[in-house]
Amino acid sequence: MTQKSSNRLLALDVLRGITIAGMILVNNPGSWSAVYSPLQHASWNGLTPTDLVFPFFMFIMGISTYISLRKFNFEFTTPTLLKIIKRTTIIFLIGIGLSWLSVSFSTYYSLQSDGLSFGERFYTAISNFQHIRILGVMQRLALTYGLASIVAITIKHKYIPYIIGITLAGYFLILVFGNGFAQSEQNIISIVDQAILGVDHMYKDAGIAFDPEGLLSTIPAVAHVLIGFCCGAVLMNVKENSQRINQLFIIGTILTFAGFLLSYGCPINKKIWSPTFVIVTCGLASLFLALLIWIIDIKGYKKWSVFFESFGVNPLFIYVLAGVLGTLAYQPFFNIQGETLSVIDCIYSLTLKPIFGNYFSSLIYAVLFVCICWIVGNILYKKKIYIKI
Repeated sequence: MTQKSSNRLLALDVLRGITIAGMILVNNPGSWSAVYSPLQHASWNGLTPTDLVFPFFMFIMGISTYISLRKFNFEFTTPTLLKIIKRTTIIFLIGIGLSWLSVSFSTYYSLQSDGLSFGERFYTAISNFQHIRILGVMQRLALTYGLASIVAITIKHKYIPYIIGITLAGYFLILVFGNGFAQSEQNIISIVDQAILGVDHMYKDAGIAFDPEGLLSTIPAVAHVLIGFCCGAVLMNVKENSQRINQLFIIGTILTFAGFLLSYGCPINKKIWSPTFVIVTCGLASLFLALLIWIIDIKGYKKWSVFFESFGVNPLFIYVLAGVLGTLAYQPFFNIQGETLSVIDCIYSLTLKPIFGNYFSSLIYAVLFVCICWIVGNILYKKKIYIKI
């Protein structure tokens, strides 16, 4: 934890904050059976607003990686490599920890009718590693950050665009010849995860063992971060904001149009992280960042962005906090008139739902959840405390 002031790029913090707030919003509805369509992921092929928040954050992480490694002149040294490995490991283990917390609570309450003592239930719960999901959002962030950073300090940057192109083309061939565009356990992505991770340690999507943050689909996700890295070079090597906007706009337009054109042969699909998904979302993120630089840094319209700045300066910490609070919200902590209820039961089911109905109440709960996380983030922001993960 550090307490200091810094000259951060405000538009980048705001975009980072928007994505984190969006990720928390879509991950914490009052009820998963009552979610408005724009706040749901595409069932398979396609793109919704919700499908943009995670890839936008990864694009920003690529930019931040450039800014961070620039301090070390992108040189491959033992201290730099150790810093990369350390951060990668910490982020990955935090992701595992979130999964473990969820499984532990679920196991503990599932044993309440087995006649076990508190100690027996507690030990069984915390030692249940049989169904922990090994991969996830934090784990993907860790792996892509680590691999992209190693590429950045070992390879000349002029070759990185070629690496991105070869990676995406190679992954496309894997999908074509490995039944990769099918929503099936016979999909090469699922097959690899089942062989290496095991079905019990995978996410179950649409009733099948298919992890949207799987091992194989991490390959194009590394290219995704590297595109952000290249855009970071544009931001840091051009001094005038007008030039930054022009270049980001050109990059974003080319990527967006190219991605949508290529989607006729390679569907846009978040769950397999298809090459066109990478290209389109990076293009849209670049365009959005250009817009924010124009609004915030050129026109000076900053008051509206204060809410998102609180998320943007401590993004991973607030995301992890939301993950912990989200898990706790589902636990039946309260006994009301002989009925065990969770926080969600009390707020959504008993309070909001009778007044506002299923869907709108679910949205209100999600917004309230975001606001609670913002309160913590805003306290840290005002005190200029940055918790680095």
